[in-house]
Amino acid sequence: MKALNERPDVRRARERLEARDGETIALQRRIAAIPAPTGEESARGALIAEELARRGLAAIHTDTAGNVLGRLGNGPPPAPGLVIAAHLDTVFAGSVDHSVREHAGRISGPGIGDNARGLAALLALADVLPEMSLPAGAAVTFAATVGEEGHGDLRGAKHLFEDPAFRPPPRAFIALDGAGIERVVHRALGSRRLRARFQGPGGHSWAAFGVPNPAHAVGVATSLINEMPLPAQPRAAVSVVRIGGGNGLNTIPQEAWLELDLRAEAEPAVEQLWGGVTQALGRALDIVNRRRAAGTPPLTLHIEPLGHRPSGATDEKHALVQAALAATRSLGYAPALATASTDANVAIARGVPGIALGAGGRGGDTHLPTEWFENTDGPAGILRALLVVLATLD
Repeated sequence: MKALNERPDVRRARERLEARDGETIALQRRIAAIPAPTGEESARGALIAEELARRGLAAIHTDTAGNVLGRLGNGPPPAPGLVIAAHLDTVFAGSVDHSVREHAGRISGPGIGDNARGLAALLALADVLPEMSLPAGAAVTFAATVGEEGHGDLRGAKHLFEDPAFRPPPRAFIALDGAGIERVVHRALGSRRLRARFQGPGGHSWAAFGVPNPAHAVGVATSLINEMPLPAQPRAAVSVVRIGGGNGLNTIPQEAWLELDLRAEAEPAVEQLWGGVTQALGRALDIVNRRRAAGTPPLTLHIEPLGHRPSGATDEKHALVQAALAATRSLGYAPALATASTDANVAIARGVPGIALGAGGRGGDTHLPTEWFENTDGPAGILRALLVVLATLD
């Protein structure tokens, strides 16, 4: 990594990133000001496509999922080569005020870090990489993806790996996600999400008392799920995240539901959680049905999958991970291996080496309207990503 840092083209790239840091921050603010709730990323995507074109990338297009793609390099098309990705979407509805504010060196606003910072860094890399000395046959695909957040379920990244045009598979996948310069995410946090609906006849809360109550079933299920044993390793989590149902204070509901988020660092553990939760839901159904008045119809249970994010890991000894650790150290920071759910999950699950990196600076209040970003060593975060790209292409 020392030799790479001393290359003349790398030194020039460092100077350019620092000289254009103000432009990068201005672009980050401009991106954040464009609402991009999951499923409605087109306006923000259009800006990214325009900026990629300004940087002279080839084959710029929006695919059928809404991902914005551009290509750099002298490798044979359409091979994607190394993929650098940043997601377009945010957790905020379009109706939320997306104004970007600044106070005492801190800028704040919905999505200013997650992921306006990642997108601004993606464009900064697209600005300097064309001037680098790349190996013969090297190719880099820049991807601004849709559907990374929440119910998007990594839709854009999944589409890339299912698209026949995205062949052969990438040699590596680097996701730029949010702020930071020390974490190297190489473990993909898997998850499954579901909605469980209990349905029954309902009725007047006095006159029909004795019919099985879907709301009671939700309560029993929540209690049983809370008592589920979880493995110490790999780390796992089961959370009831939303509950609803009913339409009046004097009515036994005809339907009540709960939504769950199940997470673990390994796919077998995720499947084990799924089995435990569905068993608990079935037990809750049986408990409430056994208490119903004679002759009343039983409750039914309907389980609706809401999402499945694959898990896995890129071995920490892999050259991609080692390059990220070395690049972090070379810039004077102490790297930390980490687990998270990012677009890199999809690559890792498909057997493609993948990591996620912060794009420099410091941030906080992620997924809140008060989300903030401080440009502390911002260019260094982008330079780190550049070093990892160059080391991977060599």
